[in-house]
Amino acid sequence: MKALAFAALVMPACGAFGQQVGNLFNDPFVQVTAGLPGCPVPRGPYITEEKARVQQHVRSQHGNSCYRSGRCRLPNSYLYDAELVPRVQTFIRADGRFNDTSLWIVGERRIVTVMGCVRTQEQAIALERAITLVDDVSNVIPYVMVGTQGAPPYKVVGDTQPD
Repeated sequence: MKALAFAALVMPACGAFGQQVGNLFNDPFVQVTAGLPGCPVPRGPYITEEKARVQQHVRSQHGNSCYRSGRCRLPNSYLYDAELVPRVQTFIRADGRFNDTSLWIVGERRIVTVMGCVRTQEQAIALERAITLVDDVSNVIPYVMVGTQGAPPYKVVGDTQPD
């Protein structure tokens, strides 16, 4: 009887801690540049199974509304991300103005989130404007810091707290 009572107490805790976490929606996440040593490395997409189940319906609605409204040629805006992120990566590298930065990008629903370190605030502004020029990018969310010192405006590798 004691073993059964113990199992009843331990099993829920194991389930909570045994959840899979990480990039459960396979949102594209890549490093674009590596020209600023010491830049804090972003954790990238990170979600628990429980949050993924909740977001699954929301993602379905967001993805399809773009097509239904006539703003997307593909039936779901998430379908763009796998090929959009490599195009943004190529564009940033080819531009040349950002070679002295350390940047990572993630794509979700045609929205490009850029994280990392730039040399100046002007460079951050130019980066955001440049990314908006890539075909099919609907929005850019900049989480960049000038230099490498201080707390980054994004979660870093090793941070296991869910978003």
